[in-house]
Amino acid sequence: MRTPEESVAQAQALLDAGRPFHAHEVFEDAWKTGPEAERGLWKGLAQVAVGLTHSARGNTKGGARLLLRGAEAVAEWSATSGLPRPYGIDVAELADWARELSARVAENSDDAVPIDAAAHAPRLRGGTPE
Repeated sequence: MRTPEESVAQAQALLDAGRPFHAHEVFEDAWKTGPEAERGLWKGLAQVAVGLTHSARGNTKGGARLLLRGAEAVAEWSATSGLPRPYGIDVAELADWARELSARVAENSDDAVPIDAAAHAPRLRGGTPE
């Protein structure tokens, strides 16, 4: 079992490598094995990662919906918990990123143009890539 910090670091490495589905698996593991009070955070992160997965695979409609759902889930969890940066995750920045990417993906949903997952990877802890 990973610590939350290890989960965030491993998921970030997978996102950076263009492997958002694998990052989703890391988040899902944290969601299912972590404390009940944190499940909304991890579930929202998993939704963001799987939204990026769908968008990269050309399922742009589903990807846009999941990105938006994940953005709302992490933002709601943060507001409810009172923790704006759990485990160093910049929740507000991540939610803004997911909403913006969702809008861009949705604009191209009729064409179903896949996106490059690595090029669009979020920075979970904010800032620029390490």
